[in-house]
Amino acid sequence: MPKARYPRCYKFPSRSGTVRWYVRRANGPKVRVYGDYGTPEFEANYLAVMAGALGEKPRPKTGKQGTLRWLAEMWKQSSDWAQTSPATQKQRENILLHVLKSAGDADYTRFKEADIRAGRERRKDTPAAANNFLKTMKALYKWAKENDLVDVDPAKDVKMLRVKTGGFPPWTLDEVAQFRARWALGTRERLALEILLNTGLRRGDAVRLGRQHVKDGLATFRAEKTNVTLYIPIAPALQAAIDAGPTGDLTYIATAKGLPMVKEGFGNWFRQACDAAGVKKSAHGLRKLAATVLGETSGSELELQALFGWVTNEQSGVYTREANKRRLALQAAMKLQAGLEQK
Repeated sequence: MPKARYPRCYKFPSRSGTVRWYVRRANGPKVRVYGDYGTPEFEANYLAVMAGALGEKPRPKTGKQGTLRWLAEMWKQSSDWAQTSPATQKQRENILLHVLKSAGDADYTRFKEADIRAGRERRKDTPAAANNFLKTMKALYKWAKENDLVDVDPAKDVKMLRVKTGGFPPWTLDEVAQFRARWALGTRERLALEILLNTGLRRGDAVRLGRQHVKDGLATFRAEKTNVTLYIPIAPALQAAIDAGPTGDLTYIATAKGLPMVKEGFGNWFRQACDAAGVKKSAHGLRKLAATVLGETSGSELELQALFGWVTNEQSGVYTREANKRRLALQAAMKLQAGLEQK
């Protein structure tokens, strides 16, 4: 058997000839890694196992045919489900877990638009959660309709709730300097900041970045959320932080023991580092700062999309429009001042 590219990862063919991959952590039992070898899904599961976040995948409770639980399990075995990102699958799994706990044994064909709307309303105090519930139900019943499992899609016309939020606030350059003053080169915290700031990666991608992705100073890998290929030059400031370390074997960002981190644990850990530096911001705020700086230095929408992994103009346009408004406002103010001086 050839040596696996991932440390402590071994393949074991089943009696039917199916290849299964396992990881043996230290002296513990071997743990199954799910997904096709080398895919983003496989890598994400591998890193999670190495970080101690996953055990054996539980066997699904299939449910009686015709129930909502059965419909959900059929959906999760479909190509429609397989084509979504691991992050989206995880979010939908969590939502379905709560929905099936109360309505899993109900006949899925009997749900009406009013039932879906009622589910949204029960979550109205947290609009983002209500909308995520609604997105999942819309995706489930759209798939069911396309596969002739229902005659009417009960979620199709249920509207999303308005969410009034600016999202995570972007960092300022002063806050970056403040963080750097607290966490010097040679600390895990400083390395994490430089990766987030100099790449613009989401935290789920930042914790996956490692030496195996870099060749001739260019990092190349697929974004977890959108599955688009990212090409990220390793800037001098980032290279200096990588050289100073400490890094893990497979990922630059690692635990104190050198093991990969999962994005949720990383987010909590990095927020604590921010608090220690007196910066009340999050990891995602650095991505926003990077996008803002690029937009203000005449970065085009296509450039923003290429670097940040966006697939539409909706997000990249936010930063280019804001930068253009700022430039136009400054030009207008200068013309106003000149006009006033002539009077």
